[in-house]
Amino acid sequence: MAETRSERVVKRFFKTLNTGNLERLRALFHEQATWTIMGTGMPGASEMKGRHAIIDEFLGPVRGMFVPGDPKIHIDRVISKGPVVAVEARGLGRLTNGKEYNNRYAFMIEVKGDKVFALKEYMDSYHVSTLS
Repeated sequence: MAETRSERVVKRFFKTLNTGNLERLRALFHEQATWTIMGTGMPGASEMKGRHAIIDEFLGPVRGMFVPGDPKIHIDRVISKGPVVAVEARGLGRLTNGKEYNNRYAFMIEVKGDKVFALKEYMDSYHVSTLS
């Protein structure tokens, strides 16, 4: 089956995220984008609104917890219908405290035009709680 435009946008998004270049990533978000961490009882579990808040208040600090170049998101499966793309993925890397990061994710991503408009992130929050 042919890859949809929304799938191409999402794959480009994760490829750019893996580079760590947050300025290039910023341009892939819709100006009014949202990123919602769907976990409960963990730091950062909330909704970030706007591409600048997503980059400056969330992704920048999170990436600062990892050694340079990490983490990397490896996509295992992509399913889409219209502007909504579901992604099953793994996050792998090493934190600055030396601990290994190996998490599983499901993302629900809504694409508007050629930008990420709404992203919901589901993860193993217990794994995250064991890393500090």
